[in-house]
Amino acid sequence: MTVTGQKQTACVRRRAPRPEWTGLLYIAPAMLLVIVFFVLPVGFTAWMSLHNWPLMGASRWIGFNNYFRMFNDGRFVAALNFTAYYTVIVTILIFAVAFPLALFVERQRAFVSTYRTIIFLPVVVGLASASLLWVWLANVDSGFISPALKALGLVEKSPNLLATFDSAFLTICVMVVWKIAGFTMIILLTGLQAIPADLTEAAVVDGASWWQRFRFLTLPLMRRTIALALIISVTGSILAFDQFYIMTSGGPQNRMISVVYYIFNQSFVSFNLGYGAALSIALLAILVIISVVQLWLLRVGEERS
Repeated sequence: MTVTGQKQTACVRRRAPRPEWTGLLYIAPAMLLVIVFFVLPVGFTAWMSLHNWPLMGASRWIGFNNYFRMFNDGRFVAALNFTAYYTVIVTILIFAVAFPLALFVERQRAFVSTYRTIIFLPVVVGLASASLLWVWLANVDSGFISPALKALGLVEKSPNLLATFDSAFLTICVMVVWKIAGFTMIILLTGLQAIPADLTEAAVVDGASWWQRFRFLTLPLMRRTIALALIISVTGSILAFDQFYIMTSGGPQNRMISVVYYIFNQSFVSFNLGYGAALSIALLAILVIISVVQLWLLRVGEERS
């Protein structure tokens, strides 16, 4: 090899990309945010959960006593049961509304952009603001819903929709569906638009009915999209707090206290910060388990198909 060739080879070696830390530098800001606002708070919460941590005074190490306590806490079990019940009901309702809406706005038709905007508008309203709005709408004297029900002849007198468990629970579910269905619709619409048009046209040519196309083409191809929407909906429902705190304050008869509401009461009303931290860690573990199970079911379903 000539001297010139050796110099060129050396230059190539100097310029050749080495396993640099460039990629880590790019993600360093995001990693810093995750560490500061998630990892460290979770670690500190886990440390608090191992202590009797009063609002005032010194903390005292008690090990896993806070975790043993929650198994004998009937109110925490009741909050878990109510949260699970609420999560199942509201998730079903959201998908029952969002999926038909996504199918409706997926087709090109007149004013389809207007329809999408109108359906999505409630999403931009904060959950606390939406809860306050629906408290006013459900008010028996100055609201709109109760007089409308009476005017339609559905009830004899204007009911107080937030006075009983059944009516209050139904009102909250309707509010949440009104608030969240547009967001779920956008997620499902993205999955629908990602389905190749050639496959749908081929199914039509083969004589497949609408139900057959939906069952054997649309649903399998949207499996990941549906799983994402389901995880978001389930996680948001388990973490529900604002609507119960603002609309019913946990009533009637303390039957509408969610897990997060109970954690809030233990931490910032009773000032059992250590026990509240233990409940938070337990809730985090539940969310992780549910997400892992959903992703596992998704993978199993893909392998079978």
